[in-house]
Amino acid sequence: MSAPEGTPREPLRVGNASGFYGDRFAALAEMLTGGPLDVLTGDYLAELTMLILGRDRLKDPARGYARTFLRQLEEGLGLAREHGVTLVTNAGGLNPAGLADAVRELSERVGVPARVAHVEGDDLLGGQDWGEGVLTANAYLGGAGIAACLRAGADVVVTGRVADAALVSGCAAAHFDWADDDWDRLAGAVVAGHVLECGTQATGGNYAFFVRDFVRDGIDVRHPGFPLAEIAADGSSVVTKHPGTGGAVTVGTVTAQLLYETAGPRYAGPDVTARLDSVRLSQAGPDRVRVEGVRGEPRPGTLKVGLTRLGGFRNEVTLVLTGLDVEAKAALVQEQLEAAFSRSGARRPREVSWSLVRTDRMDADVQEESSALLRLVVRDADERVVGRAVSGPAVELALASYPGFHLAAPPTGGAPFGVFEAAYVRAEAVPHVAVLPDGTRVDVAFPAGSPLAGRAGEGQRAGVEGGPAPRPASSPVRRAPLGLVAGARSGDKGGSANIGVWARDADPDIYSWLRDTLTVAKVRELLPETRELDVTRHELPNLAALNFVIDGILGQGVASQHRFDPQAKALGEWLRARHLDIPEVFLP
Repeated sequence: MSAPEGTPREPLRVGNASGFYGDRFAALAEMLTGGPLDVLTGDYLAELTMLILGRDRLKDPARGYARTFLRQLEEGLGLAREHGVTLVTNAGGLNPAGLADAVRELSERVGVPARVAHVEGDDLLGGQDWGEGVLTANAYLGGAGIAACLRAGADVVVTGRVADAALVSGCAAAHFDWADDDWDRLAGAVVAGHVLECGTQATGGNYAFFVRDFVRDGIDVRHPGFPLAEIAADGSSVVTKHPGTGGAVTVGTVTAQLLYETAGPRYAGPDVTARLDSVRLSQAGPDRVRVEGVRGEPRPGTLKVGLTRLGGFRNEVTLVLTGLDVEAKAALVQEQLEAAFSRSGARRPREVSWSLVRTDRMDADVQEESSALLRLVVRDADERVVGRAVSGPAVELALASYPGFHLAAPPTGGAPFGVFEAAYVRAEAVPHVAVLPDGTRVDVAFPAGSPLAGRAGEGQRAGVEGGPAPRPASSPVRRAPLGLVAGARSGDKGGSANIGVWARDADPDIYSWLRDTLTVAKVRELLPETRELDVTRHELPNLAALNFVIDGILGQGVASQHRFDPQAKALGEWLRARHLDIPEVFLP
């Protein structure tokens, strides 16, 4: 991938064809045939995915990787070689060597020669005692192994758990021959990688203002194209997409993705600490957003290790309550089921949670709109305690409880749930090995940079407000949804969630109002579920944005199914739907 010494290097065109394990199957072929690319990346790993792959590996040690990637290569490998595109993916999951071997076998079977390399060292499961029941323990590696494979001429590079953005930063480092301490350039590539990693979220998918910005303007968002970045030698980039594909690339869509699953101004990773508060975005043409000004600092001296384990078993029963006396109906059936648990002779589940969801409205024309939902969720280490011992009594009440009794779904037995935890280890203690196409093993681990302990968590936390008090509105106010003036995107990180909030059209006056108004206390008022939790606020004025991190709202992570929205994907939309007094001058 590197140009001969002394040759000016053209921008590197890096695309993305997967944001998660289960993303659009046809995306790899679409990206390979839709326009010119140098590299096509695919991100298949998430916290929940590692648990799924861990259970696969328990059944068969030869598994543990994302098999979808292999099926995509049946057609995609030939297309990639025909168009001269290098493939880089973390689909190796827990078994990158196994997937690399499978790619070689596929290469021979379909008659498309390909030089395959892989990166390993992230799997730390056997390295130390992580505690009881841990299924996977994987360090988030940087891009150095990817870069070494590409410099050795690999056509396909398979990794295990690397930081999502490392799929791009490793490619850029190889292409431009950056040094390990080219902090600003590396930071620029990491930011580009973060924009690309979730696929169509950068091109209009899941976008807060899709009605105003796309639907009303006739932009097709039904099948958004996947993004690509043109990365320059100085680390700046232009985010775009192939011509003629759906969706759009705007400052708004890129801002939304930059805020996704991040926290404060310092975005610390295994290659570099990128300063998100230095990022400057500008519209450089239709479906082209320039990303520049990114500053970098030394990477921290530790690496994050994602731990997954089985947390026990859970079961859920959802009862439908229709029409009148909803609260009385809920109280009756709750009392009946609680009494039945006691009479069964079995131990009461360790965790029993009831929630009444008032989706009903009076005098409804449609029966479903006249119905509320009562959810019972139970958890326990013993599958028998949450299986028939829970669903059986619920079924037995079918003719003996409230009028209109029925269940939203047939009862089931207990199902396992997982737990995600993050640990940190010294970076120099983690192996990082590039296995080149000829089988040569190259140790690419390098000493950690200066630790940033105590700096990554800066912000407004736990109700300590700081900053200016809200200014009096310069115009009359009207009670209205926050979403009329602000976009939001939310997501999960272990048991925590973040909500990135940005001013509509990056309007500086709206941002000033948001900064003064949307304090920690105000967020807790608008989202009562956060009142007893630690909430941290970060300011990102270059993006006209605030970022809130809410610790513990997801319990022990997505696999534990702590909330009905276990990955906090809609938490930001709930915030946007809340009403507060907004200056009329900002309202449409």
